[in-house]
Amino acid sequence: MSLTSDQSSAAPTAAHPSPQVPAPSGAAPVEGSTAFEAGAAVLTGVPQPQPQPHQQPHPPAQPHPHAHSASATATTTPAQSAPVAQPAVTHADPVVDTLWRGRDHLLALQAEDGWWKGELETNVTMDAEDLMLRQFLGILSPETAAQTGRWIRSQQQSDGGWATFYGGPSDISTTIEAYIALRLAGDDRQAPHMRSAAELVRSSGGIAASRVFTRIWLALFGEWSWEDVPVLPAELSFLPPWFPLNIYDFACWARQTVVALTIVGSLRPVRSFGFTLDELRVPAPKPQKSPLRSWAGAFERLDTVLHRYEKRPFQPLRRLALRRAAEWVIARQEADGCWGGIQPPMVYSIMALHLMGYPLNHPVISQAFRALDRFTIREQTPDGMVRRIEACQSPVWDTALAVVALSDAGLGGDHPAMVRAGQWLADEEVRVAGDWAVRRPTLAPGGWAFEFDNDFYPDVDDTAEVVIAIHRLLGDGHGPVDHSDGSGPGSAVAAAAAAVSSAGGAGTIAAANPELARQLRAAAERGVDWSVGMRSSSGAWGAFDADNVRTLVTKIPFCDFGEVVDPPSADVTAHMVEMLALLGRSDHPITQRAVRWLLDNQEAGGSWFGRWGVNHVYGTGAVVPALISAGVSARHPAILSALHWLVEHQTADGGWGEDLRSYRDDAWIGRGEPTASQTAWALLALLAAEPERGSIEWESIERGVRWLCDTQRPDGTWDEPQFTGTGFPWDFSINYHLYRLVFPVTALGRYASLTGRSVR
Repeated sequence: MSLTSDQSSAAPTAAHPSPQVPAPSGAAPVEGSTAFEAGAAVLTGVPQPQPQPHQQPHPPAQPHPHAHSASATATTTPAQSAPVAQPAVTHADPVVDTLWRGRDHLLALQAEDGWWKGELETNVTMDAEDLMLRQFLGILSPETAAQTGRWIRSQQQSDGGWATFYGGPSDISTTIEAYIALRLAGDDRQAPHMRSAAELVRSSGGIAASRVFTRIWLALFGEWSWEDVPVLPAELSFLPPWFPLNIYDFACWARQTVVALTIVGSLRPVRSFGFTLDELRVPAPKPQKSPLRSWAGAFERLDTVLHRYEKRPFQPLRRLALRRAAEWVIARQEADGCWGGIQPPMVYSIMALHLMGYPLNHPVISQAFRALDRFTIREQTPDGMVRRIEACQSPVWDTALAVVALSDAGLGGDHPAMVRAGQWLADEEVRVAGDWAVRRPTLAPGGWAFEFDNDFYPDVDDTAEVVIAIHRLLGDGHGPVDHSDGSGPGSAVAAAAAAVSSAGGAGTIAAANPELARQLRAAAERGVDWSVGMRSSSGAWGAFDADNVRTLVTKIPFCDFGEVVDPPSADVTAHMVEMLALLGRSDHPITQRAVRWLLDNQEAGGSWFGRWGVNHVYGTGAVVPALISAGVSARHPAILSALHWLVEHQTADGGWGEDLRSYRDDAWIGRGEPTASQTAWALLALLAAEPERGSIEWESIERGVRWLCDTQRPDGTWDEPQFTGTGFPWDFSINYHLYRLVFPVTALGRYASLTGRSVR
């Protein structure tokens, strides 16, 4: 089913129909390894999985074995992952030994159902907003507040504030929200750590200097005036997709939050923290309006007009707008109860629907709290139990990366771990239309999402990576990308390509499960068709939507934080080019146009910007292998420039690192403490070029490989407290806990292959 503009308020969903808004009721509150022997790896102590339907709820968040607190003991469900064992087999070659240790550690982290998922670590606003939500709804328990408070307290910096990434500067909005959460947890404002935090807030401009999202939370509790919050009228949902500032001009992650906030902002509720925040206030000058003949000035005047309308809205239209917005929100609730698989729309959707009269025991809201519980990690520490919230979960992404890494490390597609992963990925395919169909109404559904449950928002990046993983499982070739040349299903070309893996040759998944191989081949072909169809008019790809490039929405006063559009990026486009090249379509016009786009968007110094990973090291590590796989010569000036840039930015000890400050300050580009994931990204680019032995580039590779060997932990993984993932450049940063393992294993495996080492 395609989603058209006429269906935009009630898109198809497998989770819930759109119920009538019930009258409020007096509902009760709801708070809701192994080792390689004789060339084959065998997982011990891991039973065979029971297949689960795609739409069944998934397990709760599991603590990562190397969570932020080194002294913490993770509490986890035994079925989620096998214990990490020390490698039982070693090798005299330090490279192979390092690779084996990493491979065995990765194998031991696989869940019984076949997926991998490392913790997705962000910042304490996730935890603070969870407490504020529960306080708003009247369901905050002392136990929840105490456990969350311990976590937030443990993340405070020496200057009294809280940062948005490891080693970063304290952020005023994050600090305000953390401070409020600790007050809710019972911390005395006169305690030294609280006085230090309050002083940092005051010295940074007080609560008036916080971002819009923080001021919305303050307005919800009477600590900021709704009159000083930018207006998002509920009537926004009436704008058709072709009209400027309609909800589909926002990126999907912003869209879901914005629609829920139009309800909250229109109803303007005020609750109580049970305390005031006078200690965080300082005199603030009245903001000066921008010049009228500027976008900022024009939208400031429009906001003034909208504030006047909010005082006396046309009630029949407002009631209809609120109902339409509520139905839009409900229609997009996923099977597990979340919205978009991410925390912000979950929090605001719960709040919005409750304000619309939905009681806390209504299935929509109770299921949403169960989803939040699955995003919750609890750990036992010497100070007591701590509780924290993941902003998102990344099982599809992590599983695809793990399959590729293990393939590079020598595992065949018929290995039991690979078969389990293949089955799980097959079950996770998205087969329904979502918001993307507003811009691509005739495109058939397909592809994969990032999370356990996010059928409305599959993404191009995950789909490309999953298809690459399936390519590894199936063996060489499982179908063409485009059928305009007559090579579609049923053709001689397609039949010949399919026969390679269908024959069940050694090392392919077809050898273990021919029917699963057929399922994966069909799913991959649908994913390729969908992702190719999601290219933007420029010939490149964004992550979630095609042609989501109207920047007018970035000018409205509400948008002072993060990215709100989803334009094409070098890293996503590179992954698509790599996928198409692996499928034998390097010469196809679609691939070649994307190659030209990548070449045209190379930075002056030779690198590429990283939208979804930090930063130029990530972008360059994605683009160079893609271009070479698509037939661009390793001697092409663009490739030589990129390799030179990588060599120039290698640290003295042989690694690579790039700080998140590179998004704000060019002096940080390619600079930072070396990390395992970023070192691996650089190596992947250099290895793809296959430089001559003895060259500067080859010496750079050797030094990088030595760095990985020298810094590996005894258990096979690497320490990496640094954040190398990107949600919004600079504004929202991520530490993917599996990155420190999957990418080094991939890089070492490719180095071993290039140097003729046997890893089986």
